[in-house]
Amino acid sequence: MLRVKYTIKNEEGLHARPAADFCNTAMRFKSTIRVIKDGEEFEAKSILMVLCVGAVQGDEIEITADGEDEKEAIDALVETLDMG
Repeated sequence: MLRVKYTIKNEEGLHARPAADFCNTAMRFKSTIRVIKDGEEFEAKSILMVLCVGAVQGDEIEITADGEDEKEAIDALVETLDMG
């Protein structure tokens, strides 16, 4: 299992389009991917769960990936957040 901490940079936070982009990226991978914020875990492949994270600009989240393509998943998700 890989874990990475990420500080939300997007002005919109992890809402609407950035959340959809994040979820779509997560769905490309076989690994189990979760987002953790304030001790709560959310399934990254569910748009509703990603929206429930409620992360705003400046919040720190943790992204975990567990599976055969976990490294690629983490790298792609961080890149997606950076672009958003």
